[in-house]
Amino acid sequence: MLKAIIFDCDGVLVDTERDAHRVGFNLAFKVLGIDAEWSVELYAKLLLTAGGKERMRVYFDEYGWPRGVETDEQKDALILDLHKTKTQITSELVSSLPVRPGILRIIDEAMAAEVKLGVCTTSNPKFIDAVLDLFGPKRKAAFDFVHAGDVVAKKKPAPDIYLLAQETLGVPANQCIVIEDSRNGLLAATGAGFPTLITTSTYTVDEDFDEAVKVVPELGDEPNVNVRLADLAALAAAYAG
Repeated sequence: MLKAIIFDCDGVLVDTERDAHRVGFNLAFKVLGIDAEWSVELYAKLLLTAGGKERMRVYFDEYGWPRGVETDEQKDALILDLHKTKTQITSELVSSLPVRPGILRIIDEAMAAEVKLGVCTTSNPKFIDAVLDLFGPKRKAAFDFVHAGDVVAKKKPAPDIYLLAQETLGVPANQCIVIEDSRNGLLAATGAGFPTLITTSTYTVDEDFDEAVKVVPELGDEPNVNVRLADLAALAAAYAG
């Protein structure tokens, strides 16, 4: 019996990376007077690093830190300022983006079957809160937990956030299923023992998903449904780990 569904956020609930996060980073750079702009192609490369703060640090380490930012303390302060500004910007941008096909349907099916819902994401808690607002108050309130941002020390592909979810749920991993969109997320979820379904997104369609129990372009809405709650239950029950 399926007892819980755990969703990643970016690329799963909403395809946010290109038109929300990337845009938010670029606007934050402008606000703080930093000469940097992340193209669609560059952002694809940067996405190999999970976490916005970590992503910026990788970028500045490779392309150079702004003038006057030299010490570790100055670098840490800049990253925090940029991330705070970017989070505010993207939290406003996300309200104009569509929820991915099938997400609201599968949430409704889960609610009707009393299947628990959760989110495990590297995104800032304020941002994921804005994403969940897109679902409406009843669906948002149905989520049992949201593990977000820096809630664990090691981000995906480390399994830490999904191990925390397992502890939160207190049910066997094969009675749950994770829905992810990236290889980093897949490795994190399967590393914690969870069967994982992949819904590919803009930046992840060509990644390696060999460990996934199923790969689809989207969950889908009528009349083009790809995955129903019963399918998730069957995939979880058949998972050998």
